[in-house]
Amino acid sequence: MTTALFWIAAASALIYLPMSQRPASALRSLFKTASVALLAVTAVLSGAPVLLSLALALCALGDALLSRETDSTFMAGIGAFAAGHLAYIALFLSYPASDTALILGKPGYFWSLVILGIVAATLLAPRAGDLKVPVLCYIPIILGMGLTVLAVPEAGALRWALPAALAFIASDLILATEKFLLPVDHPALRFTPYMIWVLYWGAQAGLLIAFL
Repeated sequence: MTTALFWIAAASALIYLPMSQRPASALRSLFKTASVALLAVTAVLSGAPVLLSLALALCALGDALLSRETDSTFMAGIGAFAAGHLAYIALFLSYPASDTALILGKPGYFWSLVILGIVAATLLAPRAGDLKVPVLCYIPIILGMGLTVLAVPEAGALRWALPAALAFIASDLILATEKFLLPVDHPALRFTPYMIWVLYWGAQAGLLIAFL
C-alpha cells in the first residue's frame, strides 16, 4: 500500500508540473498539495520517524498556502516551510545513526553555505518589501537544514539525505530569485517554475527514501 501511495504522489507531482506556470486554481492547489501530503501519509504508514512525517506534513501545508499566490498566503507558507525545516533539523540531529561531529567534517561545504546565506540576505533584504522580516528569518533556517544534514552518515539509503537537502536549498534559492530579484518579463521565468518543482519534490521524495 505504501509503495502505491508513493507512486500516486509521484503521479500527482508529474501532473502538477505543467500546471506550475498557470494561475492559481483549486485543481492546481489540489495536485501540488497532494504530491507531498501523500508522501507524509506514506511516511506515517511505513513507520518512519515521526519528525519525518511532521516535516512532510508541514511542507504540504506550505504548498497549499503558497499555491494561492497572495502576499498573505506567501507569508503563512513561509512559516509552514520554516516549521518543516525545523522538523528536518531535529530529525537530522536526533536520528540514532547521526553524529554531530560530522557537521564540521566538510569545512568547504560548511563555509560555502554560510557565505551563501550572507549573499542571499544581502540581495533579498532590500527587495523583499513587507516580507523582509520573514524572508530574513527563513534564510538561516533553510541553511541550518543544509548544515545539520551533515550529521547524517552517508551510508545505505541515508546517502540520499545530503543531495536531497541540497536540492531543497536550490529550489528555495530559485524561488526567491524568481519572486524578488527577476523582473516580471525576464525570459528565465518561463523555466524557473519547472526547475523549482522538480528540485523541490525530488528533495522531499529523496528525504523520505533516505529515512524509511
